[in-house]
Amino acid sequence: MNSKPQKSHRPAGLPHRDSANARRADELLWDRRADSVSRRGFLGRLGLVSMSAAVGAKIVFGDKLPSGLIPVALAQSTAPFQIMGKEGLMVMNDRPLVAETPAHLLDDAITSAKHLFIRNNGLAPTPEMLDPDTWTLEIAGESCEQPTTFSLKELKEKFQPQTLQMVLECAGNGRSEFNPPATGNQWTTGGVGCPQWTGVRLADVLRHCGVKKNAVYVGYYGADVHLSGDPKKSAISRGVPITKALEDESLLVFAMNGEPLPWQHGHPLRLMFGGWAASTCGKWVKKIVIRDREHDGEKMTGHSYRMPRHPVAPGSKVPAEDMVVIEAMPVKSLVTFPKSGSSHPCAEQLTVRGHAWVGEGAVASAEVSFDFGITWRQAELDKPANRYAWQQWRTTVALPKKGYYEIWARAVDDQGRAQPMILPGWNPEGYLNNSCHRIAIQAV
Repeated sequence: MNSKPQKSHRPAGLPHRDSANARRADELLWDRRADSVSRRGFLGRLGLVSMSAAVGAKIVFGDKLPSGLIPVALAQSTAPFQIMGKEGLMVMNDRPLVAETPAHLLDDAITSAKHLFIRNNGLAPTPEMLDPDTWTLEIAGESCEQPTTFSLKELKEKFQPQTLQMVLECAGNGRSEFNPPATGNQWTTGGVGCPQWTGVRLADVLRHCGVKKNAVYVGYYGADVHLSGDPKKSAISRGVPITKALEDESLLVFAMNGEPLPWQHGHPLRLMFGGWAASTCGKWVKKIVIRDREHDGEKMTGHSYRMPRHPVAPGSKVPAEDMVVIEAMPVKSLVTFPKSGSSHPCAEQLTVRGHAWVGEGAVASAEVSFDFGITWRQAELDKPANRYAWQQWRTTVALPKKGYYEIWARAVDDQGRAQPMILPGWNPEGYLNNSCHRIAIQAV
């Protein structure tokens, strides 16, 4: 019987973990012998030597590195691709276009257009299809009392504009760390940003058209084209419960950071639902329906943007009926300075800063560790600009001796929920990974 070599589906990223046996994964990757690894999972002498050689320095606190992890320095990609209007983004897919932002380019309090990630589900409409002067938005659906079509000009004139800074994050951000691997774009940490958004409250528009008492959900339809090119198919048509749609922070957006929406980010009109997955924030939006049931548009059913109702074992097949729609995003943080892979003089104070955010509620604290999570130092944490904005944090550390270090960051929200040090529960689509962010630093 002929056999073909099996193509590996292991994604790039961290951690490198064998789901059945983390110690065995370490042995395979680093020749860590079982007889040289303690039951606590500490590195054996040979593994330490191998990994220190790979990163180019002694791994300080290397005996504290949890079993199943590889040094973050070994998983960094360094080959940026050029996208018009963007700077330094890493392309993961070109059909549809998907690109993420290296963490150090997200250091600003307000994310610039050139550094905001791109996540398309279909083919973006061409710029000539997006004339603001002729753009219309239809409000309809079973639970809409008075279906109405607005021009963009009418939306701006009839309703009071609002400007809010809000996090936009892909539900799959961090997917590359799951093992067994999950299908889909292998995001690391860069599927997130926090620009300022200007638009009108969706609630004002919906109430103007009349929301029936039986309203349950809203759904959107955009001008993006299905990958097949079939005009009868939607590339994506998702939505949110009516209670979320009627929040003050839920906006129909026409500007970002004081400028008209960029083409790749939904020009001339998109949705923004603060704190929820970016897939709910439809781009190039042409129609919104007020539904008397959960919306059933494209990528609202099956496994799309859904999580298991109950925890499952890694690699499990989960029936569609046991999956529930993703809503609020989990608590999360990001180290944006220094850049991963940087060097810093030994024993000198090093400034470390980044952002922390959570889908619902507020971040209560942010902490950093440079000894693989054995000890943690609390960071100074700013208040958010408004609800659903991320919060900047900062601290200083002094790396005690020369060698390789990792700086880890974690946030805790006002409900006491903290980021896990390694990985949250596995799910088939690799959604909602909020494990601690890690960067590599050489003390010289």
